[in-house]
Amino acid sequence: MLHSGGCHCGNITVQLRLSQSPETMPLRSCSCSFCRAHGTRTLSDRDGLAEIIAADPSLVERYRFGSRTADYLLCRRCGVYVGAVCETSSGMRAVINVNCLDDRAAFTQAPAAPNYDGEATDARLDRRATNWMPVTVLPSQSAPQSASSATPP
Repeated sequence: MLHSGGCHCGNITVQLRLSQSPETMPLRSCSCSFCRAHGTRTLSDRDGLAEIIAADPSLVERYRFGSRTADYLLCRRCGVYVGAVCETSSGMRAVINVNCLDDRAAFTQAPAAPNYDGEATDARLDRRATNWMPVTVLPSQSAPQSASSATPP
């Protein structure tokens, strides 16, 4: 199934191909302060595929915190958080914030609330390599531009 969305102003667009219907997709809302502040409901489908496209890459903020192993993608113009990307041993992987999808209401599972505090970096990257979905980010961007010392998901 194809699902589309993106940020509010339209600079960042998201396309997802999922292997399951929206109502059966497991969602997460981790307990970190970033996800709580954004009210996230994220998903990943290791058998799916995500594409994130920026019309103007200079308006995409790549935010990193904690272990600095993932880039959280936000639009600098409208402030919407669309998802996170991470380079893993299985290639580039992502989780997508379903709240940025046009059909977000179709994703009806109650989000699980995992707590990744204390997870070792190697374990975190292995989990993402296994569970996060393959992603293409266009155009590709360089190193992150912001950082904090918060604990990451």
